[in-house]
Amino acid sequence: MSKKSNGLGTANKLIKRRNTFRFRKKRSQSTRKSDPLAGASQAKAIVLEKLQVEAKQPNSAMRKCARVQLVKNGKQLTAFMPGDGAQKLINEHDEVIVECIGGKMGRSKGDLPCIRWQVIKVNDQSLDALLKGKLEKARR
Repeated sequence: MSKKSNGLGTANKLIKRRNTFRFRKKRSQSTRKSDPLAGASQAKAIVLEKLQVEAKQPNSAMRKCARVQLVKNGKQLTAFMPGDGAQKLINEHDEVIVECIGGKMGRSKGDLPCIRWQVIKVNDQSLDALLKGKLEKARR
């Protein structure tokens, strides 16, 4: 390892040295390629089917999920439907918006195996507002 310069007129050298180590932490190429949303925080998708996923041990619940296809690139992913009774509000061929579920390092959260995405909007209406009864589901 090189020793830092010291003395008169070394400011420029120290600035250059700092800039070489400054922006080292970047996401690897493979993680960017494997991201179905391609770096975006949210994406529009069409619901293909509704399904239930069994929770990891020690829980034994059936978590309600939807198989969706992204509009932007046609990739398919499984998205969690949060809230009690959300599966009644989401039908096949509905347009939904999915976002990252917020697990550690972009992974799945809690007892949901292999599910990294969740539904936040259905037909341009907030799923949370629909569940609370503030809105009625729009006709499409």
